[in-house]
Amino acid sequence: MEGLGFTIVEKLEKLGEDIQKEELRYHQKRVLISKEFTFDAAHHLHAYEGKCKNLHGHTYRVIFGISGFTNDIGIVLDFGDIKKIWKEKIEVQLDHRYLNEMLPAMNTTAENIVVWIYRQMDLALKNLDNRSLRVEYVKLYETPTSFAEARREWMEND
Repeated sequence: MEGLGFTIVEKLEKLGEDIQKEELRYHQKRVLISKEFTFDAAHHLHAYEGKCKNLHGHTYRVIFGISGFTNDIGIVLDFGDIKKIWKEKIEVQLDHRYLNEMLPAMNTTAENIVVWIYRQMDLALKNLDNRSLRVEYVKLYETPTSFAEARREWMEND
């Protein structure tokens, strides 16, 4: 982009003067926001012949995709609110835990854990005032190159 140089902002835009409150919500479309977290946990698999039948651990990576309509200032859901749900409702049951002991009766595969995490976030969002919020997907990385995913259309239609 030729001709676009950097300038120093000399006057900050002021609400009520340079922009009006009704302009803060730019559109009325559904938007997807994402937030990513990590946690460390140990587990082992039952009825499985391979290395994972032994007790071992992972640094898991979780990515949430949450959609909704923006509020009157243009926000779907504050990223801090997603973090609060994660920290208070989900992470406390996973981080530095033995998953076989903490989760409901299941084989602690990435495929099972991702559905459990999806359900926890879905329940937490339903308890908020914003009825437009919905979990679109949850990705759970067990290693940097291996992940399981739960998507809303699969969770609702199966």
